[in-house]
Amino acid sequence: MGNTVNAPLTNLLDFDPAQLTAYCAELGEKPFRAKQLQRWIHQFGASDFDSMTDLAKSLRDKLKTRAYVRAPAIISDHTSSDGTRKWLVDVGNGNAVETVYIPEETRGTLCISTQAGCAVNCRFCSTGKQGFSRNLTVGEIIGQLWMAEFELRRTKGIEPGPKGERQITNVVMMGMGEPLLNFEPTATALKLMLDDNAYGLSRRRVTLSTSGVVPMIDKLSQEVPVALAVSLHASNDALRDGLIPLNKKYPLKELMAACKRYLEFAPRDFITFEYCMLDGVNDSDEHARELVALVQDRQTGVNCKFNLIPFNPFPESGLLRSRNPRIKAFAQILLDAGIVTTIRKTRGDDIDAACGQLAGEVQDRTRVQERMEKMSEYQQKFGANFGKIVEIRS
Repeated sequence: MGNTVNAPLTNLLDFDPAQLTAYCAELGEKPFRAKQLQRWIHQFGASDFDSMTDLAKSLRDKLKTRAYVRAPAIISDHTSSDGTRKWLVDVGNGNAVETVYIPEETRGTLCISTQAGCAVNCRFCSTGKQGFSRNLTVGEIIGQLWMAEFELRRTKGIEPGPKGERQITNVVMMGMGEPLLNFEPTATALKLMLDDNAYGLSRRRVTLSTSGVVPMIDKLSQEVPVALAVSLHASNDALRDGLIPLNKKYPLKELMAACKRYLEFAPRDFITFEYCMLDGVNDSDEHARELVALVQDRQTGVNCKFNLIPFNPFPESGLLRSRNPRIKAFAQILLDAGIVTTIRKTRGDDIDAACGQLAGEVQDRTRVQERMEKMSEYQQKFGANFGKIVEIRS
């Protein structure tokens, strides 16, 4: 085995079921040991090898010198007036990401981050305005679920293990980052979420949200097809190019085709389209009719439901939330066309845990903040329309 004295310790949260089996084989252990180990870690929340009582003492001793189980450290933990709980977790080098738990009567949903910051830079998302720092590891992604499940149980006095009532029934990969731009660690974490010896979640109860990375949507369909949500936010390419720069690379026609292909493998028979309602930008009746035409087109059409999201304004965006009557009128056009449409309730606003607000304390690597401040300085000097495209009415 060579000299393992100075070998770096391995975080067992980084392994999916197959990888943990291979790791145990390297230690000269049989596959059933990996299942036992996985149950201790992911069902009992155990990080101390001595507490894993049905593992052979020789294996526990081996693990103590070579491995550990550690999720990212918690920097802060806030609970909103509506019960939404938000943890800020430390992922090193001055970077932090957010994990949000949303309790409802029949389920508990955890919103997980996959990157520190985000490179997609959607115009309406304050997380994107922070710039991109780095991809998270498997242990940092699944570690958010591990930490949250057992923190919630501790808070409520519920015992760990399969007998204790599971707190997190649904997971959404909708926190900071674009999951499909951090594909391998995200896919590995998903495999753990679905495994019966770990969290045992059904594929229908795990949703990955993407801004439309077409090749990776296809890859996901082959490797670990969970429910898919697509950040659409626009009804035509010209508008989407301005809101989601990635659209220039993968325009709507290609995105719709990828969604259609994905449905052949998906656990649900529809794709969820997320649509952030922006006042005077994408919320007219005409936009709603364009959406109907897009998703019901004979060639490109895709079976879907719409989730309309009231925008959470932040100063740098220069955007406003659509008014409630406008959102309702927009939704009615989609409903009248026979498309299932919901309007998302905003949750956790008082602790900045609402959609698009997961800015965390990620370092501003792309100096967006600085550029925004410069722009507002110029606007004070040269007028409010400096730097904006202004329509001149003849």
